[in-house]
Amino acid sequence: MCSNYARMCFGVSSPSSPRSKPKGRSKRHDSCAVNTSLAVEEHSTTDLLNRYSSFSKGELSATEASLNHMVEESSEDSKSEESIGNKIMVVVDSSLEAKGALEWALSHTAQTHDTILLLHLANAADTNEKFDGIMAFELLHSLKKLCQISKPGVLVEVALVEVEEGKEKGQMIVEEAKRQGVSLLVLGQERKRLTWWQLGCSGGGGQGVGEVVVEYCIQNAACMTVAVRKKNSNGGGYLISTKLHKNFWLLA
Repeated sequence: MCSNYARMCFGVSSPSSPRSKPKGRSKRHDSCAVNTSLAVEEHSTTDLLNRYSSFSKGELSATEASLNHMVEESSEDSKSEESIGNKIMVVVDSSLEAKGALEWALSHTAQTHDTILLLHLANAADTNEKFDGIMAFELLHSLKKLCQISKPGVLVEVALVEVEEGKEKGQMIVEEAKRQGVSLLVLGQERKRLTWWQLGCSGGGGQGVGEVVVEYCIQNAACMTVAVRKKNSNGGGYLISTKLHKNFWLLA
C-alpha cells in the first residue's frame, strides 16, 4: 500500500515490483498532479522573478545614480584640490633685498598650482602720488612677468596697498596677509648698515620695509613668516630668519 501511495503521489516505481504498471486513471491523476505542481512552481518562480526584477531595477537605478553622484563629487573635489595650492605673499619694492626675497620664494617654496601674491606698499604722504603710482604698477608688472618666466605653473597676483596715515607698515602687512589667507609671508631682510633712527622708521621712508617692520611681521603674523637676505651679491646662499631661528644660513 505504501509503495502504491508513493507511486501515485510522486511517480516513483518500487524496485520490488518492476512488472506492475499503474492504471490509466492513476497515470492521469499523477500527470495532473505533476502538471499542477509544475504550474504552481512556475507561477511562483515567475512571480518572484518579476518582483525581484522590478525591485532590483529600482534599487540598481537609485544605487547607480547615487554612486555616479559620489564619483562626480569626488572627482570635482580632487580637481579642486589639485588646482588650488598654497598662497605665498612676498612684500616687494625696488630694493635688492626684496628682489632677493622673491628669488628665494620662487626657487625654494613655490610649487605648481601655488599662488604668488606680490604686495607693494605705497606711501600716501608722497608728493608726486601719480608718478609713484605709475612706478609702482610698472614694478609690479615687471616682477609678475619675472615670476611667470621663472615658474610657469605658478599663479601670480599683485596687490598695491596705500599706507594709511598714522598706521605702521608692519601692521598693514600682517592685516593684508590675514585678509588674503596666505600660508607663507616672505620679506626681504636689510643688512645692518643703517643708523638706529632709520631702522626704527617703520611707517615710511627708504625703499625697503625696514628691520623693525620685518621683526613685527615675524612676531605677529598669523601665518609662517620668513625674512630672507642674500649672504652676498655673488651667491653664497641665504640668511633666513623666522620666529624660532635668526640669521640661519641656508646654502643653496
